[in-house]
Amino acid sequence: MQRQTDSYGQLLPDQVDRISSLFDAHLGLLADVRELYRDRAVLEREYAAKLKQLVKKANEKKNKNGSSLVVGDNPTKACTESMNQQNTLNHAYSEILSSMSNSAQDHINLAEALSSQVTESLKAIERRNDDHGKKQMQFYHTILAGRDKIYAERIKTKQKYDADCIEVEALRQKQAERSARQSDLQKIEMLNSKNVYIISTAIANGVKTKFYTEDLPSFEDSFQELQTRLVMDFVGVMTEAQNIQLSHQDILKDRLATISVALTEVRPDKDQALFVECNIRPFSLPDNWVFEPCSIHYDTADICIDPAPKVFLQNKLARSRAKLTELNPALERKRADAKKYRVMLEARATSSTSKDMGDTVNSYLDTAHEVTALSTSICVLNSEINIIADALGGDEGGSSPHVFKSSAFSIPTTCGYCKVSIWGLSKQGKTCKSCGLSVHSKCELNVPAECTNVHGNYKAAEVLQSPSPAVSILERRSSSISTRSRKTPMSSSSSLPHNISPHAEETSRLARAIFDFAASSSFELDVTEGTVVHVLEEDDGSGWVKVANSDGKKGLVPATYLEDAGGGSLKKSKPSQQHSQQGSGIYVRALYDYQAQESGELTISEGDLVELSSGTNGGQNYADGWWEGFSSDGKKGIFPSNYVDLA
Repeated sequence: MQRQTDSYGQLLPDQVDRISSLFDAHLGLLADVRELYRDRAVLEREYAAKLKQLVKKANEKKNKNGSSLVVGDNPTKACTESMNQQNTLNHAYSEILSSMSNSAQDHINLAEALSSQVTESLKAIERRNDDHGKKQMQFYHTILAGRDKIYAERIKTKQKYDADCIEVEALRQKQAERSARQSDLQKIEMLNSKNVYIISTAIANGVKTKFYTEDLPSFEDSFQELQTRLVMDFVGVMTEAQNIQLSHQDILKDRLATISVALTEVRPDKDQALFVECNIRPFSLPDNWVFEPCSIHYDTADICIDPAPKVFLQNKLARSRAKLTELNPALERKRADAKKYRVMLEARATSSTSKDMGDTVNSYLDTAHEVTALSTSICVLNSEINIIADALGGDEGGSSPHVFKSSAFSIPTTCGYCKVSIWGLSKQGKTCKSCGLSVHSKCELNVPAECTNVHGNYKAAEVLQSPSPAVSILERRSSSISTRSRKTPMSSSSSLPHNISPHAEETSRLARAIFDFAASSSFELDVTEGTVVHVLEEDDGSGWVKVANSDGKKGLVPATYLEDAGGGSLKKSKPSQQHSQQGSGIYVRALYDYQAQESGELTISEGDLVELSSGTNGGQNYADGWWEGFSSDGKKGIFPSNYVDLA
């Protein structure tokens, strides 16, 4: 092998240990890569086995349900093998399964090639270079031992020379005791030792020079050559491994190309035509349903237009037409949106760029579903309108319908239609926003469209006739409450009487309690049987009357708990003049309990109504976070603004 220009011997003198460590690291890499490809071969075999099992399971399902993919369930024409072959989607799926099955065998072949041509080759290179490395290090220790032996010989001659010098000097000092001949001999021995020492030093220097300038560089260069050969052998095996994998990938690529060709040949229209051919069967629309009279009560198929049912039909007709007016524009908008999404899908389908159409498809489907739902609703409304209009023959009822909104009733309220109490917090009733009439939700469509548009004033004709004369659709009545302007708040979640105000003009009628009544809220009043009270506000249809007792206390009492007591008057305390003058007429309802901390504050309980004070420094203008107002008993004070909400 040609000696490299940047040799270890020239550039890394006396670094055999480091070079040996590097060589060992290369051998370690070889072992790691060998284990990597060994494990890779194991994984390829496992993958091939699992892939074969997967394909086997898929083929079993395909053979079992293959005809369902082509002609569906229960076709009119039996599915044959030729039909299966004609189905382009079924053919593409067969190609996918066949490709997977062949790919499993390809992975087994890959595992065998990796084991025989990569793993075993790396193992041989590793074993061979490990022997070379050990041999090199053994030789290094041999030349190192020879050098050290010569170094030790030089030291030994130096020690002998020093000993002879000491002996000569000792004899010189004792010449009187020894002969001159003995002294000369010892001197000659010393000189010989000196010469041997000098010669040993020269030899050691020569060996040292040769070791560091010839032997060691040559050894390091040979180690470098071994390392180079090791790396190149490794690269050769890795190149072979890459070629094996590239060949495997080419095989897989060819198989995938076959699948791609089969997929490009998929023709949904052709498959659908085959499906249609195998599933053509006669069809006719189901018969229309007709009216079926009850087995115990004979009746005709004509719509009943007696007075009470007619009101129901008139209200239903008006509601259907109003709803239809809302739905028609909405349907047109949705159809335009569906058309827009359809155009987008067609544009992306013909585009050469691959884009995710999932969001667009979802939007299109959602819009199409909404179009179907809206068109169905419109169909229902048109059917209702047509049959009801034909039955009414132009008599479509009043022109002033009530504007009912859902309400919850925290206190018993009498339904203005059926006279049954409405009770509950789950929107069991409705109240007209214009006139304040409260009815059950089920009674809403039975109320004639004759709203007076005056709050507290209800007007309706009696339309329920024989054969049930005991039931009236709605009593004609007018509230005795004056049409003065009222500012009392009405919470959307409460059914308090609509026209109650702390400053309402008081009437002169007296009433007597015929039962005991215990107040359950701050706006009600305790009365006992026989107590005479002053009626402040008559029953407005809610079933409650506002009264004042002899102590001047005011509140609500059920109308059914009172009877007329004559035309006299009672002595009663007047409302606070200051309250009347400074009240703003704006009410708030307490959301939480608050206990006054100082004399100027106001104690409120959850649900209490508080009238805000007027003036530039009162009411909501009192201070940041604090409002000023009057409680139901006329007491004035401030309270936290976040504890209340406008009623």
